[in-house]
Amino acid sequence: MPRAYGPEPGASATGAGLARRRRRRWTRGVGGGVAALLVAGAGAGWALYAKLDGNITADEAAAAELARYARERPTALVKDAQNILLIGSDSRSGAGNAAYGRDSGTERSDTTILLHLAAGRRAATAVSLPRDLMVDVPSCLRADGRRSEPMFAMFNYAFEMGGSACTIRTVERMTGVRIDHHVVVDFSGFKKMVDALDGVEICVPHAIDDKDAELRLPAGRVTLDGEQALGYVRARKSLGDGSDTDRMDRQQRFLAALVNKVQSSGVLLNPVKLYPVLDAATSSLTTDPDLASLHGLYQLVRGVRDIPTERVQFLTVPRESYSSDANRDQLAQPAAERLFERLRRDLPVTVSGETTRTPSTNHPNSLGRDDTSPTPAFRGNTAAESACG
Repeated sequence: MPRAYGPEPGASATGAGLARRRRRRWTRGVGGGVAALLVAGAGAGWALYAKLDGNITADEAAAAELARYARERPTALVKDAQNILLIGSDSRSGAGNAAYGRDSGTERSDTTILLHLAAGRRAATAVSLPRDLMVDVPSCLRADGRRSEPMFAMFNYAFEMGGSACTIRTVERMTGVRIDHHVVVDFSGFKKMVDALDGVEICVPHAIDDKDAELRLPAGRVTLDGEQALGYVRARKSLGDGSDTDRMDRQQRFLAALVNKVQSSGVLLNPVKLYPVLDAATSSLTTDPDLASLHGLYQLVRGVRDIPTERVQFLTVPRESYSSDANRDQLAQPAAERLFERLRRDLPVTVSGETTRTPSTNHPNSLGRDDTSPTPAFRGNTAAESACG
């Protein structure tokens, strides 16, 4: 018959009690150690969170300037749809940027993209705005405290004169689209983010040997590190036909490859992979105050991460050579206004290799609206497309 649990025959009650007290002390010791580890882990986690959170620079000056002109800004027409202005600054100031030229004390918008996120986050459309586009730039607050005169000038003049606030006001006047958020990133931050992802694979149709960009790449599939990626998206003089059109096409192809890399490599689900990417990204970002925190960025990214790559679209605003200077661009009408209207109303926008018109049927961005008018298809590509075929 099995023995009931208790003291061994002949053992004293005092000995049994001592054993029980030792077991309790051991249990308390282990529990305390586990608790200490959890507290230490939580502390480390909080420290990492605080570091990433503190990396982001809030653009308070832009917020104040935009508030000054609140009455003239467009009204958002569709609840839950969002428009984010992404600005790549060509600033040579700051760590890691001096290698790209002399710091003249001025910054221009090297790349500007209007990112439209459809309500329900069923699709995303990224519209490149050429820096050579001739536009009406309003009077803006300069860094020295003076105000510039309104003028008709190249689009990137707006960022040079009045930073992100001036660029946002210029875009809103041009498009009628309300800008909900903005993000500014510099050269160094771009490189660090690509390196944190262990590079991004692209398809190069022809071998590249560009001395100006210090870029040499073979034809075919190539994984670019941060330095190569920066040269690839910025090169202009000796790649393709040397135009800004070709440069923007390459930028769009690279961004499509970047989206694929992030979605396919498990970065978003793996803390070990995610942290260096977040550290690189956040340390180079200047955003509006609402986005200037991990929580703010998470709220933005949460709905975007599940958009299928075939519904992430890239295109360039319709434009043509400026009538007074063939080296500058102007909006091509009525195509440009047709695009802006659809962005304002969160209606379907499609992209293709040709600028044709196609019927609007079951488009992921239509959100069940009764829109029987033809949907214009603009020249562009999706993140699912590959230049290598």
